[in-house]
Parts: sequence; structure tokens; C-alpha cells
Amino acid sequence: MTAQTDTPGSVTAVYKVSGMSCGHCEGAVSGEISGLPGVTSVKAVASTGEVTVVSAAPLDDEAVRAAVDEAGFELVGRA
Repeated sequence: MTAQTDTPGSVTAVYKVSGMSCGHCEGAVSGEISGLPGVTSVKAVASTGEVTVVSAAPLDDEAVRAAVDEAGFELVGRA
């Protein structure tokens, strides 16, 4: 589980999500994760199944899993 720091006070994590196949899927996942406290940026890419999340502090993996589940997809783990 690696995280990289982009700017002071921010953490970037990349997650693998299964089931995304289109822009609507990307938007659903991004929308749910964006609602988590501290999240400043989310970029989901259906073709790779990767979701890049920038947050003020490291996120709880279970909170991310719950958000992805709410969007109707499965969090596989960290990329």
C-alpha cells in the first residue's frame, strides 16, 4: 500500500476498481469517493480500472470500499 505526496499536506492513492466500463461508471465512482471527508480530487479511468484519489490525509480503505460499493462497483485494492 503505497501513497505518494504531491503537495504539502496532500496524499495521492491509486485504487483498482472492477466493473467500470464507461464514462457514467467513472462519474458514479468519482462522485461517491468525492463525498468522503478530505478528498480534494478524484480521477476514475474505466479502461484501466484505476481511480486516483488526492486527499488532505490518508483515507481509510474501508471508507473508500463503502463509497465504491455505494456506486455499484467493487474495490479490488490498491494499485
